[in-house]
Amino acid sequence: MEVILLQDVKSLGKKGEIINVNNGYARNYILPKKLGIEANGKNLNDLKLQKKNAEKVAKEKLDAAQKLADDLKEKSVTVKIQSGVEGKVFGSISNKEISLEARRQLGLDIDKKKIVIPEPMKSLGTYHVNIKLHKDVTATLAVKVEAK
Repeated sequence: MEVILLQDVKSLGKKGEIINVNNGYARNYILPKKLGIEANGKNLNDLKLQKKNAEKVAKEKLDAAQKLADDLKEKSVTVKIQSGVEGKVFGSISNKEISLEARRQLGLDIDKKKIVIPEPMKSLGTYHVNIKLHKDVTATLAVKVEAK
């Protein structure tokens, strides 16, 4: 019997896959536990429509992330920090501070977990940080560190 999986099932397959199982296994385990549905014409058509919709949504998210990455190339964020003589900074700039300043200065809500700082910002100047907007899109944002 062919079954469309509604959830990931260990040793069988992932959600949305069409698998072939014994009739008894399908009737007594997969169907009653709502792990899958029978692969008839209507259900196969519904699965096809769901996959098309998921692809469309994924493409829209990718396009939005690429557009945001292009916008971020031209922008920069200024972070002020306490510093001493010769531009020596007390401490360093964190992801949280960059996220807060981006929200305040640019109006962008960037998750602090998605900001990747290549080297610690322990002196005044301009640094470039990477922001993972999507699994395939990484943007670069200029961060200017200035004294208070």
